[in-house]
Amino acid sequence: MTIAARDVHWAAGGRMIVDGVTVEPVPGGLLGLIGPNGSGKSSLLRLLARLRRTAGGVVTLDGADMAGLTQAAVARRVAFVEQQAATEAEVTVLDIVRLGRTPHRGPFSPWSATDEGAVDDALVRLGLDEKRHRLWHSLSGGERQRVQIARALAQCPSELLLDEPTNHLDIAHQLDLLGLLRRLPATCIVALHDLNLAAMFCDRIALLRDGQVVASGEPDKVLTEGTIRSVFGVRARVERSTHDGRLRIQYLPDESAPA
Repeated sequence: MTIAARDVHWAAGGRMIVDGVTVEPVPGGLLGLIGPNGSGKSSLLRLLARLRRTAGGVVTLDGADMAGLTQAAVARRVAFVEQQAATEAEVTVLDIVRLGRTPHRGPFSPWSATDEGAVDDALVRLGLDEKRHRLWHSLSGGERQRVQIARALAQCPSELLLDEPTNHLDIAHQLDLLGLLRRLPATCIVALHDLNLAAMFCDRIALLRDGQVVASGEPDKVLTEGTIRSVFGVRARVERSTHDGRLRIQYLPDESAPA
């Protein structure tokens, strides 16, 4: 078993942002959350990470209501990577990645070989080993994103939640990152904008619109031409690649647009 949401609701400013959402990822799989801006993807991830309280429904971890678990117990299992992170402190890449070990250490615990190994492994996986002593403020947006993902990996989570982790990354690092997530022995839930990346790497997809799941399942069941037109308002041709058998989405010009 793993993390799941069942009939989850959350509202803000008198508006229902997450409206009766149920998502049950396959343990160890990669679930992609897709949908237009404002569809509720980021809010759902925060509910799953227990950064917000649900107004209805339940988020579970191995079948147990997460609301009944301590924050420390959740943090040892679930890691969350937000879209952007900022700090005014003069910290290095290594300082930030080491924060991933916090849930596994007591207030007076000495730094251990296990901690060091987890940090080193995360730095290497994200291609940051040679940048470990660089200051945060000297990094590009893409490098900062990779540092935050390395911090989450150092946490050694069994559930990893990421909110648009490919933002600010060039195409090579996007492919490397999503390939890494597929290989991790963890359940990953990732909010993505790029439908082709979702089709290439996700085992299952949940498509959200106006806070509700309008389609879910394997990519070829969700990413249909009709669904893309209905939800995103664009014309597309969906074909299966002869190279790897996965879907490829080609966007077409709007026939009603003036020439």
